[in-house]
Amino acid sequence: MVKRLGKISTQACNENTIISTCGFVLENQLKVNGFKEVAGVDEAGRGPLAGPVVAACVVLPTDFILPGVNDSKKLTPKRRERLFEQIMERVQEVGIGIVGERTIDRENILNASLKAMWKAIDKLKNPPQFVLVDGNQKIPNLSFPQIPVVKGDSKSFSIAAASIVAKVTRDRIMLKYHQRYPEFGFAQHKGYATKAHLEALKAFGPCEIHRRSFKLVKQCLANQIDLQMG
Repeated sequence: MVKRLGKISTQACNENTIISTCGFVLENQLKVNGFKEVAGVDEAGRGPLAGPVVAACVVLPTDFILPGVNDSKKLTPKRRERLFEQIMERVQEVGIGIVGERTIDRENILNASLKAMWKAIDKLKNPPQFVLVDGNQKIPNLSFPQIPVVKGDSKSFSIAAASIVAKVTRDRIMLKYHQRYPEFGFAQHKGYATKAHLEALKAFGPCEIHRRSFKLVKQCLANQIDLQMG
């Protein structure tokens, strides 16, 4: 058990706390309490019907200021790409974890997402002293103190930066898959369940990277897909 932190909003936080209202002061409060190397971790790709789930873990320098860093889903693709390049130029540490569709099918998307986060943290050259985890779940088998941060990508600069790195990394993977499977249009929807994607699924059936444990892919395999669901 780590020592209790100072007050954050109306609650004190420790390693077993799920944070729901913390603002952009988490990293500084942790450092005041002796945790100098604070990492943020987030994932991208839980919802798509195809492709991997990708996580990123970042440790930012203490003087990090980059206007516009926020939840990657709220940014335009062009803005996200610009911020990605700026983050990668200035980040103190970054790790990327990738878990493929077969593992997703075997272990379910939640466990696969947590595994991708664990892999991203493990890729850091220097271990962090504390990890801020986006969401409401702790990462299993992690040897560092951690706190889940609900909607953390809008409350922590470290998590927000990790969100952007994970999203851009996954988008680039899906662009490569588009070259291999152009009939599915992965460049446009990145594997999400758009109407165009569902139409391609119905016309061609699932390809190698589709998640066969997902409901719409199962329906396609059973020839029961309803395009109105897109």
